[in-house]
Amino acid sequence: MQKEKLRLVRKRKGYTQQQIADVIATDVSNYSRKESGDVRIIRDEWEKIANFLDVPVEEIYEEDEGKVVINNDHPVYNDNASSSAGVITQFHNISPSIITNLQDYIAILKQEIERLNEEIKKLNGKK
Repeated sequence: MQKEKLRLVRKRKGYTQQQIADVIATDVSNYSRKESGDVRIIRDEWEKIANFLDVPVEEIYEEDEGKVVINNDHPVYNDNASSSAGVITQFHNISPSIITNLQDYIAILKQEIERLNEEIKKLNGKK
């Protein structure tokens, strides 16, 4: 979704995309993608831009269209794997079974890290 309010205020104030890009410490091509809605503008960037333009954030802020794509085919993330990817439009609609699977996977990774650290200690002791 294009950030029309931001673009209009920037142009009205006489600033270039390069000048705004410098404010948020990015290159002009990335900023252009942000202004066109292809790349998300994070809250901190909205605040920096608003301060630079000397306007309230509300005057330039436009909501991003939230979309999360979940790969339901991956057995680690979903034990009910199917052949299609789901699209969730709200971030808080993640299935509890996915969260449980991720927590289990994190626990396995932590155990593996502990095992590898013990192996490193043994190898260092042989020196």
